Amino acid sequence: MTTVRTAILSCLLLAFLAVAPVRAADVEGSRDHPMISRYDGSEIVRYEAKEFDAYPLPVSRSKGMREGPQQAQAVEGRLTRINYRAPAERSALEVFRNYQGALQKAGFEVLFQCLDQECGPMSHAILTKSFAGLSMLHYNDKDQKYLAARLARPEGDVYVALYTVRAYSVGGQNKDRVFTQLDVIEARPMQAGLVQVDADAMAKEIAANGRVALYGIYFDTNKAEVKPESKPALEEIGKLLDKNSSMKLLVVGHTDSAGDFDYNLDLSRKRAEAVVRELTNQYGVDAARLKPVGVSFAAPVASNRAEDGRAKNRRVELVER
Repeated sequence: MTTVRTAILSCLLLAFLAVAPVRAADVEGSRDHPMISRYDGSEIVRYEAKEFDAYPLPVSRSKGMREGPQQAQAVEGRLTRINYRAPAERSALEVFRNYQGALQKAGFEVLFQCLDQECGPMSHAILTKSFAGLSMLHYNDKDQKYLAARLARPEGDVYVALYTVRAYSVGGQNKDRVFTQLDVIEARPMQAGLVQVDADAMAKEIAANGRVALYGIYFDTNKAEVKPESKPALEEIGKLLDKNSSMKLLVVGHTDSAGDFDYNLDLSRKRAEAVVRELTNQYGVDAARLKPVGVSFAAPVASNRAEDGRAKNRRVELVER
């Protein structure tokens, strides 16, 4: 019944915003998101999609041009970003209200919304962490609108970040035109099982460097429960400790930089504790040999500016003690 309701809501959303086919003026290779159509008559001026990425969803006003939002919710999944240019003579408020009404009709829960200067200075900057922004989005905190929303679905939640602005500070054909940045994040776990861990390889790495980084232990976004697909990695850690009876380890949780440091500090600690519980309860490891530690994003192994770096930073490490 829930799946049917979700399908109906998705159809409502498609119907509520006027459905428009791909237009000749759209950038090559672009298309509307299948769940959310464009404001009627709009053109796609920029389009990007990533199969899996981290996204700091802004849920507060902006602190400043370069500082981003005061609060952000870390989300992971398929990310689609579409920049639309609305027809001439349309207001930013009209375009925004159409999207806002459609999302609410379709069952999306609004997590945060703001209008104009209450969004903060140059608040478009909060949406350009993962991609470079369009210059047309840069210069108007007097006529800007933003909302973040979530649709709960059995197959994975969908998050939307919507930013609409009038570009009064540019010239040419774009002067005073309304632009919308639509970011859609379909939350889902990264494809698992691509990297295998081995007890002997872990032992060699620890002997050489005093530590080993693991990428085979999985958690849902913002959750601290160890996912079932982590079993192969946990089994190998159990073997490692069984073969090396005197070994004692710090189990260290690491996150990327999406979201607040203190929030990630708590999350990384809880994840480390969850790994220790699994090893002691399911694999018979003596709890005295393991100490859970969380360090948030204080010890990156790569830049957090791109997804490949963020993926390397989201890890569990075993550190010999």
